[in-house]
Amino acid sequence: MVIRHMAALAAAFSMLGFATAVSAQETPITIATEGAYAPWNFTTADGKLDGLEVELANDLCARMKVQCTIVAQDWDGLIPSLTVGKFDVIMASMFITPKRLETIDFTQPYAVDPSGFAVAKDSDLGKLGLSAEKFKLDGGAGSIAAIEKLKPLLKGKIVGVQAATTNLEFLKEYFADTVEIREYKTTEQHDLDLSAGRIDALFAQQTALAATLAKAEFSGFTLAGPGFVGGVFGLGTGAGLRKEDTKLKEMLNGAIDAAIADGTIKRISEKWVKTDVTPVK
Repeated sequence: MVIRHMAALAAAFSMLGFATAVSAQETPITIATEGAYAPWNFTTADGKLDGLEVELANDLCARMKVQCTIVAQDWDGLIPSLTVGKFDVIMASMFITPKRLETIDFTQPYAVDPSGFAVAKDSDLGKLGLSAEKFKLDGGAGSIAAIEKLKPLLKGKIVGVQAATTNLEFLKEYFADTVEIREYKTTEQHDLDLSAGRIDALFAQQTALAATLAKAEFSGFTLAGPGFVGGVFGLGTGAGLRKEDTKLKEMLNGAIDAAIADGTIKRISEKWVKTDVTPVK
């Protein structure tokens, strides 16, 4: 009888552990995105969130078998709102950087997308056009030479950039003595100023700039120069989460691994940004 009773207790504890694991896995999560950074994330005319990261977020949630709600949050409130528990995950084209890792944690990268300039086609830099080269900001001679080559072509220009971003950090570190940096709360605001002629150039992720320049009002502008990765841009774009949410991080990393392995990230990125931004494993 004692052995039978102990076996029953063991089975009960085993089922309790299984139920707890399932319960943890089935706990709904809320994912925040900016909703104003097309084609990575944006708000449609009817108020719905869409874009590469919205589609990818839904895919990851399906793989984890977790019910997800996706909400919009202004860029500068993303990290503060995450830390106070307003939502559980950030998927908003946010680069994984040492500075951000002081406050929050990240999954592995789900995308690597170079940043670069958009300028008028008839400008000095615009005449050079887009380069296929991508430079890693590791202090090497190649990246420094590329930046020095750009400086005389941009000297005295007004460059728009979104505030509180790694793109702003890049401009401050490498071009503060060359250009006038103008900060904007959203990319939509700096896009408007470029089309109106109030600024000379934009600096942002090349895929986002390409989507902007595809609009009719930007027919006189082009992507120009090389792309930059690494350094202030960190390890790539990842999902942000609270440091204590280790189980959620493990689940998300597993889902991202699977989405990389079966080509889902490649397919989704080629659909939305016309290029493969899958991180190299």
